[in-house]
Amino acid sequence: MNDRRLAPAGGRAAGWQQRLQQFIQRRVLYHLVLCATSLLFALPIIWLIATSFKTDAQVVSSDTLAEFFVPNPVAWDNYGRAMARIPLWRYLGNTILVTSLSILGTALASSLVAFAFARYRWPGREAMLPPQVTMVPVYLIFAKLGLVDTLTPLWLPSLFGTAFYIFLLRQFFKGLPRELFEAAEIDGASSWRTYFTIALPLVRPALIAVIILQFMASWNDFLNPLIYLQDQALYTLSLGLQAFSSRYGETEWGPLTAASLLMIIPVFTLFFTAQKYFIQGIALAGMKE
Repeated sequence: MNDRRLAPAGGRAAGWQQRLQQFIQRRVLYHLVLCATSLLFALPIIWLIATSFKTDAQVVSSDTLAEFFVPNPVAWDNYGRAMARIPLWRYLGNTILVTSLSILGTALASSLVAFAFARYRWPGREAMLPPQVTMVPVYLIFAKLGLVDTLTPLWLPSLFGTAFYIFLLRQFFKGLPRELFEAAEIDGASSWRTYFTIALPLVRPALIAVIILQFMASWNDFLNPLIYLQDQALYTLSLGLQAFSSRYGETEWGPLTAASLLMIIPVFTLFFTAQKYFIQGIALAGMKE
């Protein structure tokens, strides 16, 4: 009798143990695949770091895998050469100025337009043009205004919003309960007060995601500075890096990668600091109806 009672219990224990082993094996395999994929995506950054400590001769003569990723000897002076080759601090100041103004303009304008799209209806409200279509007309407008070869064209368009950010924020605004806005209207709140005191605080995750995306777009922007700037004193970092390439095709790879590494440090710092809000904002925006 006891043997018959213990047999099913022993079978259940063996089944649980087998399922636990299968679960552990799947998790280990899952993490191995993730680590391998992460390493694959990290290879360009590893190469950039390694190359920033190589001489120009080492960069072009790396035959083995060890020579490709391990500098020998280490060229510590690449960073000093990078700072001496271009006015790095001036370019950094220009980039910070343009990026800060672009972030402020984009966050304010895109959220305002998104709020209007979510709350009010009028014909043709969602008709937008991509920036590639308006690039030439916008340049002609700035040329007529005498703003070419200034930093103004690099941040002023952000005051008119960006289509991707507008629709991202619009999804958030549409997901907010209408009762909140109706209660605010009953209490006599204007549209501006409703926007600033009720709607904007509730879409903070999406707004942070917009700020991060706009920071990366403005910080790494090369096309607009190339179009509008001729005075080297106004160059941004992305445009200033071309100084390491001569018109004859010779490139100073060591200083170039050193300056590039210094340039991407703020982007990495911001993303890893605010990645929680960034992922939350993008994920929640996709679930809004």
